[in-house]
Amino acid sequence: MTSLMENEPTSEAPKSNAHFFEWFGRYGALLVLAVLIIGTSILAPTTFPTVDNAINILNQSALSAIIAMGLTFVLVTGEFDLSIGNTASLAGVTACALMVNQNLSIPLALVAILVVGAIVGLINGFVVTFMNVSALVATLGVGTIVIGVNYMISDGAPIALGDPDAFLEITFGRFLGIPYPVFIMLVIAALLWWLLNRTVLGQSMQAVGGNRVAAELSGIRVDRVRVIAFVVCSMCAAVTGFLLASRTGSAAVSAGDTYLLSAFAASFFGSAVLRDGQFHILGTLVGVITVSVGFNSIALVGLETYWQYFFQGLLLILGVGVGTLARRRAAA
Repeated sequence: MTSLMENEPTSEAPKSNAHFFEWFGRYGALLVLAVLIIGTSILAPTTFPTVDNAINILNQSALSAIIAMGLTFVLVTGEFDLSIGNTASLAGVTACALMVNQNLSIPLALVAILVVGAIVGLINGFVVTFMNVSALVATLGVGTIVIGVNYMISDGAPIALGDPDAFLEITFGRFLGIPYPVFIMLVIAALLWWLLNRTVLGQSMQAVGGNRVAAELSGIRVDRVRVIAFVVCSMCAAVTGFLLASRTGSAAVSAGDTYLLSAFAASFFGSAVLRDGQFHILGTLVGVITVSVGFNSIALVGLETYWQYFFQGLLLILGVGVGTLARRRAAA
């Protein structure tokens, strides 16, 4: 009897540890965001916890969120896309070139860059699925070709609009005191969430990412689903490039390159939000906002710019590592 009672605490300990790691794997990312908000509010009480700064953080998150949510579709299917930054740059250069050289209106330029994004996505999808090239190699190669197209269109020089006021209004205009890009981000987020979670296509993408062989045996056209994911990803990158160009009324060949790392960091970090390492739109949004809050905190506290790179790298490692560690410990 005594030996049985002595064994009871021992049997309960692994269960409590498993619950802890399971909880940490699901809510650890939210805990990091909460710590950032509380810590910066204490260190910068007059500038950080204000409505204006909150709106500024959302505005800074908008473009990163759009490109990261597009990347989420590719990651959901188990693939990667390293061309998104180059595609964003191409979209901005193409839009400005069409408006300057062809006198195209802003709506038509937007349609044109969506077509350009879809074409890049189709090429990525074709190389990965039909040529059976690794997504990392394929998208790196396509992205390099896109850089060449950028230089061909712009001759390597920034393209600036002569009268950019209407174009700048897309970024700097406000409704109810909130910049337009925030509304654009929310509309695209709602659309992509619905597409991924409430449609047959979205369920097929998740099935392909979970087990490609099982998905194919169940009748899902795996290659078509993967191609569509690349198309959605590149079109979101194109929208980001278009909005980025509207911030300055001009476009440069490398303007969107910096969004590659931030998109991956946000997506992987967001995969640890409420789910065990599964990529999803809500998690990506939380990841993007965490990156923006971190950057904002670094600026307000007075740290050097290089700390932003440390922060992004740490988030990427945490996103991949914490969820994996939590699942292993919970299973053990």
